[in-house]
Amino acid sequence: MWGRLWPFLLSILIATAVPGPSLRRPSRELDATPRMTIPYEELSGTRHFAGQAQNYSTLLLEEASARLLVGARGALFSLSANDIGDGAHKEIHWEASPEMQSKCHQKGKNNQTECFNHVRFLQRLNSTHLYACGTHAFQPLCAAIDAEAFTLPTSFEEGKEKCPYDPARGFTGLIIDGGLYTATRYEFRSIPDIRRSRHPHSLRTEETPMHWLNDAEFVFSVLVRESKASAVGDDDKVYYFFTERATEEGSGSFTQSRSSHRVARVARVCKGDLGGKKILQKKWTSFLKARLICHIPLYETLRGVCSLDAETSSRTHFYAAFTLSTQWKTLEASAICRYDLAEIQAVFAGPYMEYQDGSRRWGRYEGGVPEPRPGSCITDSLRSQGYNSSQDLPSLVLDFVKLHPLMARPVVPTRGRPLLLKRNVRYTHLTGTPVTTPAGPTYDLLFLGTADGWIHKAVVLGSGMHIIEETQVFREPQSVENLVISLMQHSLYVGAPSGVIQLPLSSCSRYRSCYDCILARDPYCGWDPGTHACMAATTIANRSQGSRTALIQDIERGNRGCESSRDTGPPPPLKTRSVLRGDDVLLPCDQPSNLARALWLLNGSMGLSDGQGGYRVGVDGLLVTDAQPEHSGNYGCYAEENGLRTLLASYSLVVRPATPAPAPKAPDTPGAQLAPDVRLLYVLAIAALGGLCLILASSLLYVACLREGRRGRRRKYSLGRASRAGGSAVQLQTVSGQCPGEEDEGDEEEGLGPGGQLSPDHPWGGSPSPTTPTAPTATS
Repeated sequence: MWGRLWPFLLSILIATAVPGPSLRRPSRELDATPRMTIPYEELSGTRHFAGQAQNYSTLLLEEASARLLVGARGALFSLSANDIGDGAHKEIHWEASPEMQSKCHQKGKNNQTECFNHVRFLQRLNSTHLYACGTHAFQPLCAAIDAEAFTLPTSFEEGKEKCPYDPARGFTGLIIDGGLYTATRYEFRSIPDIRRSRHPHSLRTEETPMHWLNDAEFVFSVLVRESKASAVGDDDKVYYFFTERATEEGSGSFTQSRSSHRVARVARVCKGDLGGKKILQKKWTSFLKARLICHIPLYETLRGVCSLDAETSSRTHFYAAFTLSTQWKTLEASAICRYDLAEIQAVFAGPYMEYQDGSRRWGRYEGGVPEPRPGSCITDSLRSQGYNSSQDLPSLVLDFVKLHPLMARPVVPTRGRPLLLKRNVRYTHLTGTPVTTPAGPTYDLLFLGTADGWIHKAVVLGSGMHIIEETQVFREPQSVENLVISLMQHSLYVGAPSGVIQLPLSSCSRYRSCYDCILARDPYCGWDPGTHACMAATTIANRSQGSRTALIQDIERGNRGCESSRDTGPPPPLKTRSVLRGDDVLLPCDQPSNLARALWLLNGSMGLSDGQGGYRVGVDGLLVTDAQPEHSGNYGCYAEENGLRTLLASYSLVVRPATPAPAPKAPDTPGAQLAPDVRLLYVLAIAALGGLCLILASSLLYVACLREGRRGRRRKYSLGRASRAGGSAVQLQTVSGQCPGEEDEGDEEEGLGPGGQLSPDHPWGGSPSPTTPTAPTATS
């Protein structure tokens, strides 16, 4: 019975889980529509860079030197952050040798995609050098690169403890105070690991008696300076975001076993962790992890994470992009959730999980917790008790950490729900920045990259997220692999397989009126009554406070502030259309906003509905079918958006009667007396032509009859077939038509006897048969 009920229950779950209409929440929050769509052909202010390499997926922005450093397949580039396409870039060729590529191919790897040196790590090492690591045909190498000369060193470091072998494997890494913090699956069959190298105390995660990480795919890592202005002398922490297989209670899926179900996680380690003295030697003593929940169990695959205000832990928060779990292959949707650091900290301070051997899964731990609290960083309080480092912690505490790395409570999103659910989109990467508006409030602005090469620009509001615009940044669909924001250059850099794109963070000049400007709800843009233009807030940053607050914005509501302004834009010109009665006519009207509803008014008051009175309202305008005199009048096309109405087009339609053309009158001139003679000539000419046609037709008919007669004489035969056993016979006769005057002479030709019968001397033989047509008969 349950086997039959599961499909029904599953269909109900999908119907309720996949973004759709809700009675409690506005539909725009469930499946937000970008307000404006900017195709590739309409891009403006962009810069492009593409060298001979491929896969420009690793980006490092250095604002101080105004350089954008790029790691690609087989190469590194140093570009001008002001204009990446100025041609004055530096390049390093760093490819695996043919011998290395051959060995890689012999191991069964793809020599078209995998057996190259994919640069996966690029960070500032110190004031003079950069540090880069590449897969190097499945034999990773790392190098310290002179930042000024931008050249490779003469010697390299082995990278198998720092960089993944596989270019497709999830990876994240940071250099913190000279130490290298990386997380990936490093070797062919190794388990995933969080490691610290290039440090006096190298550390990694525990493998026995259980794996702390289970087939993890890492997405993002960030250092949060929690020691900054800490009242308890706390330590800085590194947070890791990833997806892994889970076996805890409540993590199962309807269609997958618990052993293969994947969930999103956040983990953290303390920067000052030195490992244990006897237990957890060279292992993290501060590793803890917790589950991330965004919406419902459908959204489990973590695609991208960005952090904001990481320098101030009290304000640190994260945005994460999720897609549907891999078992929902027929559906494509994404969700965006926000997590506050305070909530993550509260979960790590809560109850633990414990692996239960009997059920072979994780369940809530109900026993006592030793002191100091397992997984904690060393604080002033612990130092006062004699615990100056993790190596001073009691064995009981370290044993507990070893067996209880998972927290019982999940981390739920801010407000308990997603900020955005988006159908038919797979987000691959995201980044964001806080934007302080001239009026004072600060809004988080996010840029979301998709799997087919689009960028969604969205602002986080109290009610959810508003997608300001969607921009097609690549002509050919390709995945957005990386996004970096430069506030100094007011630019967004997009890394993808084919190259790097530089976009402006805002294009306020696109909005021509006050209403257009505030409807966009872009925190970077505001209407300036002084210049009668929509301007970027950065261009008036140096004005006095009084001038700055005069900028008109309404980010939260998006419809107020222009009531007293006369900057509503010039009215559209009145266009005249004149058509005949019964014709169809299209009155074009382009809606620039995807959120606007087209409204057509006749003579300023009568609203027109689709399908009524011969009107068809479409996305491209108003179609008037079978135009009648009552259709004449003045038509206005309006855009209704967020409570505002804007006139887009104006037409004057005139429907003229379709009167038949008058018959031509006989001319009242002396020449009219010649008309009978002319008519006689016409009659004689037609008669002559008709006679000629008759003669030709008769000739052709005669020739045709001759040919048909010849063919008919050949076909005019009777075929008799007698049975040797006793006389059953079938007769088939064919008789051709004859033309007048034809005779049957010459039938003896081709072995035919008189009357068109086969002669007895013919090889088939033949018996006499009537010459008149008869139906086929069978006799016995």
